[in-house]
Amino acid sequence: MASHRKSRPTGTRVAGIRTPALATAALTSVALLSQSANAAPAADDKPSLEEVEKKVDDLYRQAESATDKYNAAKEKTAKQRKRVDTLLDDVAERTQKLNEAREELGSFASAQYRTGAAAPDTATFLLADTPQDYFDQTQLMDRMTGRQKVAVDDYVTQQSETMKKRREATESLGTLTDAQDGLKTAKATVQRKLADARELMSKLTAEEKARLAAIEKEKQAEAARKADELARQQAAQQKAQEEAARQQDSGSSSSGSGSGSSSSTAPADSSYATKADKALAFARAQIGKPYVWGAVGPGSYDCSGLTQAAWKAAGVTLPRTTYDQVNAGTTVPLSQARPGDLVFFYDDVTHVGIYIGNGMMIHAPKPGTYVREESIYYDGESAIHSVVRPA
Repeated sequence: MASHRKSRPTGTRVAGIRTPALATAALTSVALLSQSANAAPAADDKPSLEEVEKKVDDLYRQAESATDKYNAAKEKTAKQRKRVDTLLDDVAERTQKLNEAREELGSFASAQYRTGAAAPDTATFLLADTPQDYFDQTQLMDRMTGRQKVAVDDYVTQQSETMKKRREATESLGTLTDAQDGLKTAKATVQRKLADARELMSKLTAEEKARLAAIEKEKQAEAARKADELARQQAAQQKAQEEAARQQDSGSSSSGSGSGSSSSTAPADSSYATKADKALAFARAQIGKPYVWGAVGPGSYDCSGLTQAAWKAAGVTLPRTTYDQVNAGTTVPLSQARPGDLVFFYDDVTHVGIYIGNGMMIHAPKPGTYVREESIYYDGESAIHSVVRPA
């Protein structure tokens, strides 16, 4: 008998279970949603423009820090090479004297051999590996003439000094090698950081670069505003100090006392101002020259190379690196900064500029830029580490 059951239509629900057609459609939807969800983080993986800017700035700062290490290693290498050269010259000179002393002793040995003298001990002495040990074990000196004894003493002295200088030269050569290795490491670090920064910038689109330029312009405007604010504060402070000085002078002239203190500080201030003017004149003349890491002029500079050269023009010798320059003077509050003072930046003291007044400085900013005037707030107020008066 034929069955009266009707076939179930495709796509209906039986006991809460989807039929294959609906299940396939649902799985397809889930897969598409899953692909979309997975694709979203991929787009988010690209750093924001602000993150790129911070990364590039960090890389430049790391490069500048490595530059200071390079400068220190370069200075150490130069000093060590000079010491090695001096020691090698000394060794050569002492070796010459040793050879002369040996020749003199040899002449005695030859004379003894020709005359048939009974004490050919000078020749024996010359063949000994350790002359002093030979003396300790024999009575050689007792059998020598006064002139021979003088010659032997001179030989022993020259040999001892020559051996000492040779040891020193060997040790210094080892130190020089270490310094050269440090120099190579620092140089490689600088080059790597700069290459990473260039690579990041090269990946930006023209629109992103334009946005970065706009952000930089806003930062410069804020820095200029802060510089103006500092200039007003310093002007008010200067005015107050001048007023206080006038009142003190007035009181001193009426009481006949206190004038000594006023006159004693004037020469020092005048002396510093004169030197600072020379340093600033030099720095201004370098504006427009490129930043090159490790450079000390005259065609290019890094930050500490510029400040060192500027103060050298004023007759003041500064150390080479920012780490050392920050300790080469008297630290003063930012509110009391005067033209010529050195302004240091960041907790690790990796940048420096020379203050020109009104919240502005001259500095060699970073690779790819030029020596220029700029607000000391160019990287924000928190970036300022300290102000040092170098003379």
